[in-house]
Amino acid sequence: MIGRHRFTAKVSLLMLLPLLLGAERLCEAGRSSLRTGRHTFGVSGSRFLMDGKPYQIISGEMHYPRVPRPYWRDRLRKARAMGLNTITTYVFWNLHEPKPGEFDFSGQNDIAEFIREAQKEGLNVILRPGPYVCAEWELGGYPSWLLKDRTLVLRSDDPAYNKAVQAWFTRLGQEIRPLLLKNGGPIIAVQVENEYGSYGQDRTYLENVKRELIDAGIGDTLLYTANPPQGIANGSLPELPTVVNFGTGDAKRSFARLEQSRPDGPRMSGEYWAGWFDKWGEDHHATDGEKEAAEFRWMLDQGYSVNLYMFHGGTTFGWMNGADSHTGNDYHPDTTSYDYDAPLDETGTPRYKFGLFRKAILDRTHASVPPIPAAIPRKAFPIRGQMQSASLWRNLPTPIASKNLLTFEDLDQSYGYVLYRAGIDEGEGGTLQLNGLHDYAQIYIDQELVGTVDRRLGQTSIEIPRATRAATLDILVENTGRVNYSRAILTERKGLTGIVSLDGKTPGSWEIYSLPMSDLSKLRFEDEPCSGPCFFRTTMQVSVPADTYLDTRGLKKGQLWLGQHNLGRFWSIGPELSIYAPGCWLQRGENKITLFELQATPGERLVSMIEPVFGKTKSTRDTQ
Repeated sequence: MIGRHRFTAKVSLLMLLPLLLGAERLCEAGRSSLRTGRHTFGVSGSRFLMDGKPYQIISGEMHYPRVPRPYWRDRLRKARAMGLNTITTYVFWNLHEPKPGEFDFSGQNDIAEFIREAQKEGLNVILRPGPYVCAEWELGGYPSWLLKDRTLVLRSDDPAYNKAVQAWFTRLGQEIRPLLLKNGGPIIAVQVENEYGSYGQDRTYLENVKRELIDAGIGDTLLYTANPPQGIANGSLPELPTVVNFGTGDAKRSFARLEQSRPDGPRMSGEYWAGWFDKWGEDHHATDGEKEAAEFRWMLDQGYSVNLYMFHGGTTFGWMNGADSHTGNDYHPDTTSYDYDAPLDETGTPRYKFGLFRKAILDRTHASVPPIPAAIPRKAFPIRGQMQSASLWRNLPTPIASKNLLTFEDLDQSYGYVLYRAGIDEGEGGTLQLNGLHDYAQIYIDQELVGTVDRRLGQTSIEIPRATRAATLDILVENTGRVNYSRAILTERKGLTGIVSLDGKTPGSWEIYSLPMSDLSKLRFEDEPCSGPCFFRTTMQVSVPADTYLDTRGLKKGQLWLGQHNLGRFWSIGPELSIYAPGCWLQRGENKITLFELQATPGERLVSMIEPVFGKTKSTRDTQ
């Protein structure tokens, strides 16, 4: 029963003491818990209990891959300084199993170390391993190789899918089990799936995920589900507690819906959306911190538990941004920056709403919190204006000959670009129809650009001039981010996924070039101008490493690397017009910068600066 779901654990009393003292003020101790160790955590009626005493979870969301590893501790200390007692994070399957059976928990992917560092800062952890996480992340966290099998059905009771999930959870369990509260770690709860009620109503599927978590040892703790108000019925399991997710202005209605659905369950906002994310070609979001903090305070005053989404958004480095699709036909890719207008900005600097949330927490708990750490320095650095260049056309790999179009997944490629090449005869031209284009294509005749086709704009075709002689047709396709939301995830294979025709005729053969851009070491750079799709290389001279931003307003569309770190995408349509370059990834002296520009022209230029640049802003912020 929900009111009796609890587990036991041995943890450090010193770690929990300040949190327990804050919780004890909230109300008198509730029902006692059966315990086999020194400490317990669970649920009784509408309350969470720590050691049998009412405990209010005051959490903030922060995702380990969106924060450079050397900065994890800085952000966690700022979480404690704001008054949080818990950090919540998703686990991103596609990062940890990039190829079937090949796992990576090293470096930036060392989730166990992230959790240990949270514990060292006196924070509990709520873990959300999915397997689906949404999070404005590529394919909602699923590895793209799942889509290679066209019979496999994501988020279902399909045996092939569940076999893959079980293998993933089994390996993840090796990292997570020692960090459960019962084993001395800080993990107090684990979420089963993620907002499934907004997607489907297959109770068997949810039970499968629950069982797989338990079998892997990850679920040997307090399990729960989370959904928006309208998804509670379909996205919950009767034997597990459930929490509710919502945005600013919806707290009273959402908790009323939760209480109606679960009269004897805990009262918690699993995600309180105090901010929002940006999409390419749309407005930058700035939200009303005063209103958010007031609603947050109201929830705390009711004794409700809250997870602030996001406490710190950070950056979706590399190729990992997701995209929205609500109807299955629309497509809205997310930006590299995941600033989210959160209490900590993209660089980890507290913004004005940090102080508002901090005051709301401390007024409620009267807890003793550490001072706010000093901000990480920012600095602008000189960047060499003259860049070396490498034309894509001169650096193509060996192609695959195929009579049929192959998707990224067919090529065992997750991210980057694929070039499709076919010959056209004299007199051929007319309408080039790209059915199932995922997602953005530049079209060339004999390596001269004739136009673009953009899924984001609903485009599927372009007019090609009649060839005056035999020529080469090139279609350069970019994966600009797999959809992470809605049932569109089932069909998010990338590249040319449908039929391509020119003037109603389908090419009989293709040369297909796989361009994942995962290794730039073999590029042949020259001191010559370059136009069209080109790589550029330059250096930034760093006196003392510090955070900086790279101004991309002189560029059009592409990808940017700092040393070996893939910083993310740039696109002149905004709203993001700069890219965050963390100081912890810089070294004294020369630092190599490489960029891939789809539409290069002479005079490509980068500038370092201390503040981000955004285009048009959609603001719901009152006068501060």
